[in-house]
Amino acid sequence: MFYLSEVEDYVRVDPKLFGLPTSESVEQQLEDTYKDYYEKELGKVVAVVRVINVGKGVIIPGDGAAYYKCAFELLVWKPELQELVYGKVAEITNFGAFMDLGFMKGMIHISQTMDDYVSFSDSGNLSGKSSGRSLKEGDLCVARVVAISHKGDDPKIGLTMRQPGLGKLEWVKEDKAKKEAEEKKAAKKEAGKESKGKKEKRK
Repeated sequence: MFYLSEVEDYVRVDPKLFGLPTSESVEQQLEDTYKDYYEKELGKVVAVVRVINVGKGVIIPGDGAAYYKCAFELLVWKPELQELVYGKVAEITNFGAFMDLGFMKGMIHISQTMDDYVSFSDSGNLSGKSSGRSLKEGDLCVARVVAISHKGDDPKIGLTMRQPGLGKLEWVKEDKAKKEAEEKKAAKKEAGKESKGKKEKRK
């Protein structure tokens, strides 16, 4: 889920940025510092939205940089359990698929790719035995976050597509059309029963 987070911290501005106006050098330093930044409590930093306030600079002996106490706003994405995510299949392996979520990657175990018996085919796709459905690199999908692990530098996100309304976008559309057709058929059948019942009462 996306959040706007207000942060207050000391920002170390590198000497190479000293020629710029203070607010500009702080903003540029923040963009360098928070590029690809992830922290468990904060989440994944997507962008530095704005610098709210810049205090007085302090130079520490032995370090040529300047330190400014700043308040700034970050746009972050923090993965949450049961959250729906949209992404593109980046890689297929014999044990599942990796999905690019835009700012992070999630992993879908082969057993969670579809509600079917799934195997890794010779063409490098994941294929469903009964449904005939195939998942390949580049497919756009909707999945649900079912596990988050913070071991190591980057979080590991576990996904599933074995629930109604999830999966490859084409599958979701097919399932929706099938459900609508079934509902229409059931409504027509019910209307036919009611009409027959009314005719029998008239007799």
